[in-house]
This record gives sequence, structure tokens and C-alpha cells, in this order.
Amino acid sequence: MKVLDLQCRQGHSFEGWFGSQDDYDAQRARGLVTCPMCNDSEITKMLSAPRLNLGHGTTPAKPASDTAAPVAAAETVPADRSPVVQMQAALMHMVRHVMANTEDVGNKFAEEARKIHYGEREERSIRGQATREETEALLDEGIDVLPLPVPDALKEPLQ
Repeated sequence: MKVLDLQCRQGHSFEGWFGSQDDYDAQRARGLVTCPMCNDSEITKMLSAPRLNLGHGTTPAKPASDTAAPVAAAETVPADRSPVVQMQAALMHMVRHVMANTEDVGNKFAEEARKIHYGEREERSIRGQATREETEALLDEGIDVLPLPVPDALKEPLQ
């Protein structure tokens, strides 16, 4: 496994995991390597120290709670990294947590949020899409919502 430090034109830094250098080159040539923050496909490989992620012989730590969903280990950033990199990592951690612990109701978000708020549906954490007008109407009704931009890369199932 080859782990590369990558960066997009907007300066977002992230890791990419590839089977080999050829695998990275082939995926990049086909436009499959994109920034998880902004979906930019203009990616630069940054200098990085080599490391091997063999993974065999180790047992992953069990989450503190049985209900907690797994979150990628790469979300903890050393304190010596720039504040921007730390902020990106924190945002990605938050987005992954929301994605793993909510039900996607798609474009019926406003309708489902109202039903939950008024007791017509069981209370649960949901996510989905709503227009700006729908979001403002929900807030006016006293329904707590949080607009959260989700990078395209996280809308698909994580491997």
C-alpha cells in the first residue's frame, strides 16, 4: 500500500492510498483522484516521508461505544501541522461523524424534519437536502437544523 500526501489547487491537503505508484498515475489520468473537500481534480503530489501500512498482525481497537460508527484513523493531525490542515481534519472528522450517525432522507429533509418535530414520526437524527428557503422556514418554526456542506467524496460509501 502506498500512502501519498496530496494537495489540490485550493491548498486542501489530504492523503491518498494506492496499491502502487502506477495505480495512482492511472487513477489520476482518468480523473478519479479528487480533493475530498472541494472535488477539485487538479491534484499535486507533495513531498512526504515513506511509510508502509501493512496492517497484518494488528487488531483494530474497538470503539468506546457499540453504537459508535468507525471513523478513519487519519483524522488526528499532529499539533505541528498548520492550523489550516488541523481545521480541515476537524471538519472531515465532523462530517464523517454526521454521515455515520444519521439517516439520509434525501430531498424530503424538510418534510421529515417537520414530522419528527411535531411528533408524527419517531425522533432520530436525519440528514438530507433542503433549499435555502426550506431551511429558513424550518428555523422560523423553531426546528433546529444545521446546514453542513458535505464533500462529494463522502456522499458515496467509504471503502
